[in-house]
Amino acid sequence: MTHVSVSQKSVSSAHIHTVGVIGAGQMGSGIAQVIAAGGFDVRLLDINDAAIAKGMAVITKTLDKMLSRGKISAEDKAATLGHITTGTDYGAFADADLVIEAASENEAVKKAIFAQLCPVLKPEAIIASNTSSLSITRLGASTDRPGRFMGMHFMNPVPVMALVELIRGIATGEDTFGVVRDLVGRLGKTAVIAEDFPAFIVNRVLLPMINEAVYTLYEGVGSVANIDAAMRLGANHPMGPLELADFIGLDTCLAIMQVLHDGLADSKYRPCPLLVKYVEAGWLGRKSGRGFYDYSGEKPVPTR
Repeated sequence: MTHVSVSQKSVSSAHIHTVGVIGAGQMGSGIAQVIAAGGFDVRLLDINDAAIAKGMAVITKTLDKMLSRGKISAEDKAATLGHITTGTDYGAFADADLVIEAASENEAVKKAIFAQLCPVLKPEAIIASNTSSLSITRLGASTDRPGRFMGMHFMNPVPVMALVELIRGIATGEDTFGVVRDLVGRLGKTAVIAEDFPAFIVNRVLLPMINEAVYTLYEGVGSVANIDAAMRLGANHPMGPLELADFIGLDTCLAIMQVLHDGLADSKYRPCPLLVKYVEAGWLGRKSGRGFYDYSGEKPVPTR
């Protein structure tokens, strides 16, 4: 008789009942909302109560907006909020079937999180990272379960965007991938499969475009307003690349460009010096109140 260890045991997506989310920021709060709306119990964790309160306020505001537009009912809102519990202790994940890490795009930070997370998880639990650019293979290797680790990259804003990129590391088990892919469908999202190369599909295409827009500004080809208007009206983009960079966060844009530049060793991915300068100044976009636009007034005003 062949012995199958617990770590090799197949898990059906029907057995996913409780999902942990690490990080209550822009991405984590959106992920928690969507999963809770899907009927799953969510454990939302962050480093302190203030971060949790801010994340829950964002979720409540988003649900209120959906309610006012007739997209959900009052009962739907109450049910979604009722599925979310919050805390700052990793022990809350002891019964989690899946934990999604949605911390900042910093490999050292993510690995430190996994070091705290793994000891409290049950052996069959799956870990997914919402990383937008980092190596899934390398992140998975830092855990005690590389076979039960994969990338699950949601798009921002999570409640609105239909896409989730799924990325297998070299060690990711087929059963793990199948469970997560099926879960994405149950959440009403569409999965695309990306190979484990720097920045995957979306950001491999999107961030160099944003970086080139920053170069276009840096070299004086056009102003912030003209670059964004040109791409909105000339390429039919819903928002201009510099406006989008502010929405994403200039620190995140820079981090992804650095991953591309380091990982692929191609000069075409060199971050624009102006992007570096803005991040060094703390001008990170919407979240800091200033980036390529100044958000201190009623209407965003270009800073260049």
